[in-house]
Amino acid sequence: MTHINPDPEPERTTGLEPGGGVPPGETPPAESSMPEAGPLETHNPTTGWAKGPLVIIIGLCVLVAAFFLAYALVLAL
Repeated sequence: MTHINPDPEPERTTGLEPGGGVPPGETPPAESSMPEAGPLETHNPTTGWAKGPLVIIIGLCVLVAAFFLAYALVLAL
């Protein structure tokens, strides 16, 4: 991996005084981005439904479907 120096080059940057300062009214040079900045690896957990609530919802759906099936069978007899 190559290292990129984030500091501006004084001899190629306009608006800098010989000591490296910026004269009044002049906009200082922008900082460059550093591709090596930040953590190398980040932990990104998956997002979505947890197992517990999903099991409860599916269980309730099965119970409601079983109730209506039993109700339909009682009415048919």
